[in-house]
Amino acid sequence: MSFLTPLALAARALSIAALCFTAVIALTFWLVRTGRLTPFGAWPRLVRRVADPILRPLESRLTRAGRNPQDAPLWLFGFTVLGGLLLIATVDWLIGFWVRAQMAAGSGAGGIAVFLINGIIGLLIAALIIRVVASWFGIGAYNRQFRPIILLTEWLVAPIRRVLPPMGMIDFSPLVAWLALVLLRSVLLSAIR
Repeated sequence: MSFLTPLALAARALSIAALCFTAVIALTFWLVRTGRLTPFGAWPRLVRRVADPILRPLESRLTRAGRNPQDAPLWLFGFTVLGGLLLIATVDWLIGFWVRAQMAAGSGAGGIAVFLINGIIGLLIAALIIRVVASWFGIGAYNRQFRPIILLTEWLVAPIRRVLPPMGMIDFSPLVAWLALVLLRSVLLSAIR
């Protein structure tokens, strides 16, 4: 278990290093863009040389999307923040999962049942949250990458939607499904204990 803390620290250190790196890039590009720094100086040229391999694909993608390619350093910074938070959360979740699995294995059949119930219902709740957030960005059931989330949640959301249809643009069926899962977890855990 001694390797778990260094793993979490390494994820945080990597995230902070990437954040500092992209912050320097974004700040330098902003200083050049606003005229506070000459683009032909040694520092801006060095930053441009280092950042170009990272920024070129992002600039071309922004151009295809009809956005300003000069905003690529800011987008890179934002993606780094989100990526770092995702990395830290994933590593922390994996460490917690490992600890809970070890504790469940040492608790016998009841501990394993509690672990499985919490894990399965937690996965379904996470899938519901992803489904709701993805719908805000227009990602629907016909998106190939989104299909596993639909398969995980549709069996519960569809019957609720038949009883409680969407009201205008608001669909309450994922919220009712979430409440049903929370109640189910509570009933199952109280039955085991």
